[in-house]
Amino acid sequence: MIVPWPAGGGADAISRKISSLAEQSLDTSIYVENIGGAVTATGLMQLAKARPDGHTIGVLTYDSVITLPRGNMVPGYSLDRLAPFARVTQEADSIVVSKQSGFSSYEELIEAAEADPGTVRIGVAPQGSGPYLAVRRLEAATGVSFNVVSYPGSSTAETEALLSGEIDAAISSLGDFSGILSSGDAIGVVELSSEQNPAYPEVPPISEFGVDLETGSFIVLAAPANTPEDTLDTLESLYHEAYSSDEFQQWVTSIGVTPGWLGSEEVTEWIDDYQERTYDAMDELGL
Repeated sequence: MIVPWPAGGGADAISRKISSLAEQSLDTSIYVENIGGAVTATGLMQLAKARPDGHTIGVLTYDSVITLPRGNMVPGYSLDRLAPFARVTQEADSIVVSKQSGFSSYEELIEAAEADPGTVRIGVAPQGSGPYLAVRRLEAATGVSFNVVSYPGSSTAETEALLSGEIDAAISSLGDFSGILSSGDAIGVVELSSEQNPAYPEVPPISEFGVDLETGSFIVLAAPANTPEDTLDTLESLYHEAYSSDEFQQWVTSIGVTPGWLGSEEVTEWIDDYQERTYDAMDELGL
């Protein structure tokens, strides 16, 4: 399994956990390899070039599905070269604030940004990413202006920046910040969703504040294009069994991530719809 991000992020942890459960039904091991670079394209290009026999699979995230295709950033990269066979998570973005920022609620954060535009420092992934789009959509919806600081790579860099006081807030999933949330070094103030996350009952959805904004991340599993249908069916069944296990369900919920299964028949249609809706939002903001 190719994880196209460095080790240590949320996608890496989830991919390793579900694969460790999936391999229990096999006579061999599933080796997880982190191949980062080019906003996931380095690892996924290697996946696309692999023999389509079911022995090499990989992980698609927001950047794989939106950022790369939107910007035509890497010659030769195309989702047409991959065969998605499952989605295992779908989680909303959130805003967390550092303990030392002085903020303790979403309202306080917005009021400060409104009173003194460009001074509230908020960390996100680089332009083209889901969190970057989320902060720009939030600015448009609320009429405020943040000092947006981008951090390449996984949410680990944003976590370090929050702890050091380099930024006041950051946008990513609650699961990505579970460590500093549980330690009390950060506080989740809002989730960019219309529904309450049962894993974090103290973090309200942004719909409670009259803002219509839903953004987030996901993990999709894929094989190289032209992998035989019966092989894809086997992979889907293998990972669905792991996904459905009590161990995975309890573990993924405990880290604040929302499980969300789609099989091979539904996931491609979901990707197409997700791309269309996200591109429309980008067009509206001129991104």
